[in-house]
Amino acid sequence: MSSQETTEYYSNDFDWEKLRERIEDDPTLRYHFLPFTSQSSSSSSSILDSQSWNHFHARHSTGKFFKERRYLFKEFPELASCGEYSKVLEVGCGNGSTAISILRCKENILVFACDCSTEALDRATEIINASNVWLVCDSCCIMPLQKQNTPISDFENSEGGSSDITSSKKSECCIGPMDFVTLIFTLSAVPLDRMSTAVAECFSVLKPGGLLFFRDYGLYDMTMLRFEADQRVGFREYKRSDGTRSYFFSLDIARDLFLAAGFIEVELVYCCVKSVNRRKQKTMHRVWIHGKFQKPM
Repeated sequence: MSSQETTEYYSNDFDWEKLRERIEDDPTLRYHFLPFTSQSSSSSSSILDSQSWNHFHARHSTGKFFKERRYLFKEFPELASCGEYSKVLEVGCGNGSTAISILRCKENILVFACDCSTEALDRATEIINASNVWLVCDSCCIMPLQKQNTPISDFENSEGGSSDITSSKKSECCIGPMDFVTLIFTLSAVPLDRMSTAVAECFSVLKPGGLLFFRDYGLYDMTMLRFEADQRVGFREYKRSDGTRSYFFSLDIARDLFLAAGFIEVELVYCCVKSVNRRKQKTMHRVWIHGKFQKPM
């Protein structure tokens, strides 16, 4: 393992406050901080968002765009030390880069996954099947990823089973609420006015004492600064030319979202990583949000 791989992913390679000052003093970036007049959202926006992500995953169907998130056990060691048949729900699984990382590194863990994009689910199914790991325990007759537009809250139905990943028979280890929920670069793709609903759904499927692991784009990340003024669709909220969107979180906004849903804050920090594009000889300042939140006992 290289020294770069062993670096902690939420270590401070640079000071976030100094980055903020530099960016806010730059007149060419001032449009990022101007007030934004809110616009009423279309009733079909969720359908349009799903279509945009379908197109996105179809364009990146080779999987080379995504890498396995092998940092997860370093950042969230609770996954490594969890008990046998602990249940993890990955919200916004994409091509399975989080799920497969967990399954490769931890035996006897049950991973449930959902996504708004049927293209993403198809790709994740292919990758999981080819990896010789399973999404639920061997005693279950499984359908790895089912293409349903089912609310997250339906994971915890009246019988304690799963509505998105189903089995023709349920063993004891697959029944009940989730021990962990992962929101890894997912919430930023949800329109701001629907984020609180999404977080509340995550809260509802966790068992008391369960943990939610959060990682997403932070305020003043380099990707935020690349957006043009006409790509703003809200304050700190942007839409790409392909229709997919991205929001950039401050600690306060992230904290307010999760605490309002009933979570207890365990960890919440900016992850500031400086990387160098050696081919272009360009230094990149990446800012992510790292968070852990717990459902009260």
